[in-house]
Amino acid sequence: MGSGKVYLVGSGPGDPDLLTVKALRLMQTADVVLYDRLVSEDILDMIPAGVSRIRVGKKSGHHCVPQQEINQLLINSARNNRKVVRLKGGDPYIFGRGSEEALALRKAAIEFEVVPGITSAAGCSAYAGIPLTHRGMSRSVQFLTGHLKENDPLDIDWKQLTDTESTLVFYMGLANLNVICQSLIDAGLASTTPAAAVQDATTSRQQRVISTLADLAAAVQQAELQAPVMIIIGQVVSLATELDWFSATITQSEIENKFNESVFA
Repeated sequence: MGSGKVYLVGSGPGDPDLLTVKALRLMQTADVVLYDRLVSEDILDMIPAGVSRIRVGKKSGHHCVPQQEINQLLINSARNNRKVVRLKGGDPYIFGRGSEEALALRKAAIEFEVVPGITSAAGCSAYAGIPLTHRGMSRSVQFLTGHLKENDPLDIDWKQLTDTESTLVFYMGLANLNVICQSLIDAGLASTTPAAAVQDATTSRQQRVISTLADLAAAVQQAELQAPVMIIIGQVVSLATELDWFSATITQSEIENKFNESVFA
């Protein structure tokens, strides 16, 4: 029995054009690809026919494959002398459990390599017209998870998050959005702080809600946003309308599609 290699690969936030060259090359030369739920179909379509694909994605409250089993799948596949790509949404090391898998591989003496991806926070904010930093508005960014394992209560020092010159980005925060917003207000962050929620960022299905900290949860509920949703809070959100470029791109694409359908029907 030989020993292959595992590549922990970030696929970016969804738009296939945001894949790194290295990620694409590895996907197209792999023996097996284990992929998460958040890896877009457009990206999966770039995997050649004949490459074994295994879905191991997780959804809040519905874990398709437990993490321990994913680790073992990676180990077993590599021990069968296979080139294994572990494809993850965003970046493997930012709320992607990539380090947990890397530790399991190291313990099993399996060779691995980490291929960074554009993290969802960066892709989401850019496509939503929101710079994460901006001179005079934000001098720091904090990435946080809005969801803990086993649905444990959020254990966050909210007081540490009330700097008005910082941008807060919550991954997986939709289910706890009410708690997040109210906790920040209770800790002293102004209820009028600009806030946004972005669904399916960087894809043709992207939707965004621009509001304030006090009203964001109600606005998201009214818009019926569904996971995956990124939450962005801070003064930089006030630039979202002026810096929006992607909404126009989506609209133009829809117009072109409708035109083609009518002409070639």
